[in-house]
Amino acid sequence: MNPAVAEFFAQYGFDPAQPSALQPDRHFTPLMRAAKEGRLDVIEALLTYGVDIAVTNADGCNALWLACYNGSHAIIDRLIQAGIDIDRQNDNGATCLMYVASNSKPDLVSLLLERGANPRLANHDDFTALDLAGSLPCLKLLRAA
Repeated sequence: MNPAVAEFFAQYGFDPAQPSALQPDRHFTPLMRAAKEGRLDVIEALLTYGVDIAVTNADGCNALWLACYNGSHAIIDRLIQAGIDIDRQNDNGATCLMYVASNSKPDLVSLLLERGANPRLANHDDFTALDLAGSLPCLKLLRAA
């Protein structure tokens, strides 16, 4: 394990022997934490180590959700290139596209749409990303999709 990743694991209390495991609070794997913190260097190393990108947290969200929270286009792109499920629906049926649309992040709406996110998926309340759009720019992008 490279020194930056070892330091990252120590800082957040991750077990180096279980690089895909959720912390006991069930909120983050190392990949999820790195995505939330914007640590592309750690993400690259973890992907090289072969971590499981399909792991979800207690809410059913994958690492892409945390990357969208952070807003890093490079991290979002890297996770998508690695094969993460771009349309993963969490326990409420929400996708990352729904999340970024409802939080008025048009740059991320555009990015996810360009990378193939499905704007027609509906959550458990039967709302799509278009229904949840929190700003006019997001609404325009989703209408055009």
